Amino acid sequence: MTDGSIDERDAAMSELLGIRSSIDNIDAALIHLLAERFKFTQQVGRLKAEHGLPPSDPDRERRQIARLRALAVDAHLDPAFAEKWFNFVVAEVIQHHEELAGNGGAGDGL
Repeated sequence: MTDGSIDERDAAMSELLGIRSSIDNIDAALIHLLAERFKFTQQVGRLKAEHGLPPSDPDRERRQIARLRALAVDAHLDPAFAEKWFNFVVAEVIQHHEELAGNGGAGDGL
Protein backbone atom coordinates (compact mmCIF):
# COMPACT_ATOMS: atom_id res chain seq x y z
CA MET A 1 0.00 0.00 0.00
CA THR A 2 2.90 2.34 0.64
CA ASP A 3 4.18 1.83 -2.91
CA GLY A 4 0.77 2.82 -4.31
CA SER A 5 0.66 6.06 -2.35
CA ILE A 6 4.22 6.90 -3.45
CA ASP A 7 3.25 6.30 -7.09
CA GLU A 8 0.18 8.53 -6.66
CA ARG A 9 2.31 11.21 -5.03
CA ASP A 10 4.87 11.02 -7.85
CA ALA A 11 2.08 11.31 -10.41
CA ALA A 12 0.62 14.30 -8.55
CA MET A 13 4.04 15.97 -8.38
CA SER A 14 4.55 15.38 -12.09
CA GLU A 15 1.15 16.90 -12.85
CA LEU A 16 1.92 19.82 -10.54
CA LEU A 17 5.19 20.51 -12.38
CA GLY A 18 3.36 20.50 -15.71
CA ILE A 19 0.71 22.91 -14.45
CA ARG A 20 3.36 25.20 -12.96
CA SER A 21 5.21 25.19 -16.26
CA SER A 22 2.04 26.37 -17.97
CA ILE A 23 1.61 29.10 -15.35
CA ASP A 24 5.23 30.20 -15.89
CA ASN A 25 4.64 30.42 -19.64
CA ILE A 26 1.52 32.52 -19.12
CA ASP A 27 3.38 34.81 -16.70
CA ALA A 28 6.12 35.32 -19.30
CA ALA A 29 3.53 36.13 -21.96
CA LEU A 30 1.82 38.62 -19.63
CA ILE A 31 5.13 40.41 -18.98
CA HIS A 32 5.79 40.66 -22.70
CA LEU A 33 2.26 41.93 -23.35
CA LEU A 34 2.59 44.53 -20.59
CA ALA A 35 5.90 45.68 -22.04
CA GLU A 36 4.24 46.06 -25.44
CA ARG A 37 1.32 47.92 -23.88
CA PHE A 38 3.69 50.34 -22.15
CA LYS A 39 5.49 51.03 -25.43
CA PHE A 40 2.18 52.30 -26.81
CA THR A 41 1.31 54.26 -23.69
CA GLN A 42 4.72 55.95 -23.90
CA GLN A 43 3.80 57.06 -27.41
CA VAL A 44 0.52 58.41 -26.06
CA GLY A 45 2.40 60.22 -23.31
CA ARG A 46 4.81 61.85 -25.76
CA LEU A 47 1.91 63.00 -27.94
CA LYS A 48 0.07 64.42 -24.95
CA ALA A 49 3.20 66.22 -23.72
CA GLU A 50 3.99 67.65 -27.17
CA HIS A 51 0.48 69.01 -27.57
CA GLY A 52 -0.21 70.13 -24.02
CA LEU A 53 -2.88 67.51 -23.37
CA PRO A 54 -3.58 66.37 -19.80
CA PRO A 55 -1.79 63.20 -18.63
CA SER A 56 -5.04 61.47 -17.66
CA ASP A 57 -8.34 61.01 -19.46
CA PRO A 58 -11.00 60.15 -16.85
CA ASP A 59 -13.76 59.62 -19.45
CA ARG A 60 -11.67 57.05 -21.34
CA GLU A 61 -10.68 55.39 -18.08
CA ARG A 62 -14.35 55.01 -17.08
CA ARG A 63 -15.19 53.51 -20.48
CA GLN A 64 -12.24 51.12 -20.24
CA ILE A 65 -13.21 50.00 -16.74
CA ALA A 66 -16.73 49.20 -17.92
CA ARG A 67 -15.38 47.37 -20.97
CA LEU A 68 -12.83 45.38 -18.97
CA ARG A 69 -15.34 44.48 -16.27
CA ALA A 70 -17.65 43.09 -18.97
CA LEU A 71 -14.77 41.16 -20.54
CA ALA A 72 -13.87 39.77 -17.13
CA VAL A 73 -17.42 38.54 -16.57
CA ASP A 74 -17.37 36.84 -19.99
CA ALA A 75 -14.00 35.24 -19.12
CA HIS A 76 -15.18 34.10 -15.66
CA LEU A 77 -12.70 36.43 -13.97
CA ASP A 78 -13.65 38.58 -11.00
CA PRO A 79 -14.55 41.99 -12.52
CA ALA A 80 -13.35 43.74 -9.35
CA PHE A 81 -9.93 42.16 -9.89
CA ALA A 82 -9.90 43.32 -13.52
CA GLU A 83 -10.73 46.85 -12.38
CA LYS A 84 -7.99 46.79 -9.71
CA TRP A 85 -5.48 45.60 -12.30
CA PHE A 86 -6.52 48.33 -14.72
CA ASN A 87 -6.34 51.04 -12.04
CA PHE A 88 -2.85 49.86 -11.09
CA VAL A 89 -1.69 50.00 -14.71
CA VAL A 90 -3.34 53.37 -15.35
CA ALA A 91 -1.67 54.88 -12.27
CA GLU A 92 1.71 53.82 -13.66
CA VAL A 93 0.86 55.15 -17.13
CA ILE A 94 -0.30 58.51 -15.74
CA GLN A 95 2.92 58.78 -13.74
CA HIS A 96 4.91 58.26 -16.94
CA HIS A 97 2.75 60.82 -18.77
CA GLU A 98 3.26 63.36 -15.99
CA GLU A 99 7.01 62.80 -16.13
CA LEU A 100 7.01 63.31 -19.88
CA ALA A 101 4.90 66.47 -19.55
CA GLY A 102 7.26 67.75 -16.85
CA ASN A 103 10.26 67.74 -19.16
CA GLY A 104 8.55 68.73 -22.38
CA GLY A 105 8.18 65.18 -23.63
CA ALA A 106 11.93 64.84 -23.96
CA GLY A 107 12.30 61.44 -22.52
CA ASP A 108 13.10 59.61 -19.38
CA GLY A 109 11.39 61.32 -16.51
CA LEU A 110 11.94 63.98 -13.91
